[in-house]
Amino acid sequence: MNQNATKKRAASARQSGAGSQKHPEDAVREALRPGQSVELLKALHILTRDGRLNQDSRRKLKQVEHLVQFIEKIVGELTPHAGALTLADHGAGKSYLGFILYDLLLKGQDGATVYGIETRPELVERSRALADRLGFARMRFLNIAAADAVQDAALPERIDIVTALHACDTATDDAIAFGLAKKAQAMVLVPCCQAELAARLRMNKAFALARTPLAELWRHPLHTRELGSQLTNVLRCLYLESQGYSVTVTELVGWEHSLKNELIIARWTGHKKRSAGERLRALLDEFGLGALGPLRFAALAGTQ
Repeated sequence: MNQNATKKRAASARQSGAGSQKHPEDAVREALRPGQSVELLKALHILTRDGRLNQDSRRKLKQVEHLVQFIEKIVGELTPHAGALTLADHGAGKSYLGFILYDLLLKGQDGATVYGIETRPELVERSRALADRLGFARMRFLNIAAADAVQDAALPERIDIVTALHACDTATDDAIAFGLAKKAQAMVLVPCCQAELAARLRMNKAFALARTPLAELWRHPLHTRELGSQLTNVLRCLYLESQGYSVTVTELVGWEHSLKNELIIARWTGHKKRSAGERLRALLDEFGLGALGPLRFAALAGTQ
């Protein structure tokens, strides 16, 4: 009796599920925001070639939507420097983030412009071609390094929002330096592959082990890498606070394709926290990283 009842319930559930399945176009329409470009999502491989959703594309859409929600809130709070919002995306790659933000948040804003900054010329050309095809007229793509972007005449004197999604190693630091120089009102950073600080910890490991028991935190190579990554982001947050930003650190939920999903959001307040600069310097000294100060935290000289 129990087995028969179970079979009947399963059959009923299958019939119910079959009757409630949505047409593929309806499923896509419900998953997207009003006016969202299907052609863009197909070009970015978020939708399948025929414009449909599968399990992988649903996951990608969820990831994109999660990140957009953070930036959408920031966009709604800002008063653009020059009347029209400007956004610079560092380490843009295929300009995945820039395209999505332009399509969802900035396309309808008069004069709003997205600048994609990328070192690989083939990706820059590909992004330019896609923007032309979609009619995204206020997207600009620059074939330059993040470290050189501050001096580039193609960029305006001020930028409202700086983003860097998985900009590798010191490219995130370059994006921060760019944001400071351009007096950005907000920075949204998802750091990746922080190797510079870990390499410096390895160089001084023997001396550090003799000096302090704290060096046990990075004695093993795996711990050196992990501590280097953690410490890098802690220093970045303190640096931003010392230069007049409030900082929030959270997790980019659902970004399963990468273990690097720490999201740093910095908003300009104008209140430069002297204590943040002091703690940053103290951490550099404690970990034997004093030489890194002038290289990565140059603006601290003005907050002593």
